[in-house]
Amino acid sequence: MCMALFSGRTADVEKCEMKQNGTGLDGEFTKNEGGFGSVDGAYLTWEELTVTVSGGKKGPISILQDVTGYARPGEVLAIMGPSGCGKSTLLDALAGRLASNTRQTGDVLINGRKQQLTYGTSAYLTQEDVLICTLTVREAVYYSAMLQLPNSMSKADKVDRAERTIREMGLQDAMNRRIGGYGNKSLSGGQKKRVSICIELLTRPKLLYLDEPTSGLDSAASFYVMSQIVKLARQYEMTVLVCIHQPSSEVFALFHNLCLLSLGRVIYFGPSNLSNQFFAANGFPTPALQNPADHYLRTINNDFDQDIEQGLSGKLTTEQVTNLLVRSYKASDTCKDIQRTIAEIMSQERGVIEMKGSQASFFRQCIVLTQRSFVNMYRDKGYYWLRLFIYIGLAIGIGTLFFDIGSGYGSIHARGSMLMYVASFLTMMAIGGFPSFVEEMKVFARERLNGHYGAGSYVIANSLSSAPYLIIISLIPGGIIYYLVGLQRGNAQFLCFISILVTCMMLVEGLMMVVATMVPNYLMGLTTGAAIQGIMMLSGGFFQLPNDLPNIVWKYPLYYISFHKYAYQGLYKNEFEGLKFPSSHLEGAPLIDGPTILKSIWQVDMGYSKWIDVVVLLAMVITYRILFFFVIKIAERIKPVVRVFMSDYLHSVEETGKQ
Repeated sequence: MCMALFSGRTADVEKCEMKQNGTGLDGEFTKNEGGFGSVDGAYLTWEELTVTVSGGKKGPISILQDVTGYARPGEVLAIMGPSGCGKSTLLDALAGRLASNTRQTGDVLINGRKQQLTYGTSAYLTQEDVLICTLTVREAVYYSAMLQLPNSMSKADKVDRAERTIREMGLQDAMNRRIGGYGNKSLSGGQKKRVSICIELLTRPKLLYLDEPTSGLDSAASFYVMSQIVKLARQYEMTVLVCIHQPSSEVFALFHNLCLLSLGRVIYFGPSNLSNQFFAANGFPTPALQNPADHYLRTINNDFDQDIEQGLSGKLTTEQVTNLLVRSYKASDTCKDIQRTIAEIMSQERGVIEMKGSQASFFRQCIVLTQRSFVNMYRDKGYYWLRLFIYIGLAIGIGTLFFDIGSGYGSIHARGSMLMYVASFLTMMAIGGFPSFVEEMKVFARERLNGHYGAGSYVIANSLSSAPYLIIISLIPGGIIYYLVGLQRGNAQFLCFISILVTCMMLVEGLMMVVATMVPNYLMGLTTGAAIQGIMMLSGGFFQLPNDLPNIVWKYPLYYISFHKYAYQGLYKNEFEGLKFPSSHLEGAPLIDGPTILKSIWQVDMGYSKWIDVVVLLAMVITYRILFFFVIKIAERIKPVVRVFMSDYLHSVEETGKQ
């Protein structure tokens, strides 16, 4: 009861303050002075929502069972329950983010209609903070503002919106600190969470879904952040749904409505300040001076075998308590009020929420993403700089091992071996950047799912931003190798050598990006990437000459789709054409020219020039990038199959013997 009074007092005080001031948090005029229910907002309703997942031989397993409720503009709905109860599933179902292996029944309506909100009208905060660790707080929010806010806004207005949002989340003192990184002092987990919230609040969305927004925050920070979200919900008429595990009593008092779940069933839905009356009426009152959220979760948690006191009626098991509360709620006036409220919402005429789509132009997306990616690559030591130093070390090793290779008979095989090593093992080191690829792909997946930009602009930006670094890590080590070994002198020869090296680097990087999309796991991704390159290397025509390759699989098709074939042959043509070598170790042996060596020893196809090999490699670079684009598009259609909470739920099913 104390909590109910506290909740009401807090809401009244906030309404009063906003009404007196006539302004919001940032000095802007408040459209809705503390009142709720603007016709401009998004009224979200769901009736008899059921979600099941395939359980194999056991049949379908219910995650949610006949869940009904609503969320209104200017209000915050808290979805609570013990681990595995289905609260994240409910949030995903309402946001249209359910996994592809789930089956959903029931109606989810916005303003009484079935409509899917796009970017700018809804935002979703994931439980995991996925951010670019090399950026500062200011940069992270600034780049997001450039991507999300419309072209009609000036750059100054976008910067102002970004900095204002940072201040609203209390991050003004950390603006110039990097989010995290190698050897740099990073933000705390709570500060990262607030940065993630900032990014989603930039567009002032009509619908805001928050999955565990207070995880990683201390009690004071949790209260501050949730207070700001409540105020922003009122100010901008946002409909906010919060999936929260165990809020403090102060945070709990901020919520307008509460949806309490246990094993996918509704225990209570209604005003949060009346929830204690519901539990007390059923014999489970909140003890004095205890957090109501703690009491509710302890009462309905079926993961542990415990007996619960029910007034004077003795003790009941948690299973019996849960069943009792479910039946009591369905028969209560609160449940009937929910149906009346939904009917009232459905009866009122409201417009269709505007389908804004992506607000930044394609050209603007490409520019901003290229800038951001370039900065990230520059600051991330593991992305290119570590590889550059390793390449330089390998280049010095190759250069000293084959130093001044000469033009004797023995140099024929020595040149071939050295060029093979450069085209194969030096380019294979590109897999060293795989961990950075995976982290970047996580950021892309989050931002793309929220509609911040398109897959095409990301692929183009990634290619443009990485090109200068790939040229550097090819040019410097390549130059060291070329002149220490004493390869054929000439500007055209050197240009061809570097061109093949650069295209191979780009090609392998494109391959690893495809792998990172399909296998987002460090160890499995590195193994997969190395295995693919190893197979290509074997079929490239060096370890087994082209005419000796088995026709099935190894020659057709592997030999012709392996980039090593074109790299080897291009480098061989570039080096041997124009040179002559002794035909044997014997002194005075007749000389043979380069084309003869290429055909007889290396079995090189001489029907086209070395520049054709360069063009083929460049075409393969483009092909891998296009493949990367299509893999991304396919991955968008195949949503994540199972979340962590699913495993928790299945564990609870095994423990309780329920479905």
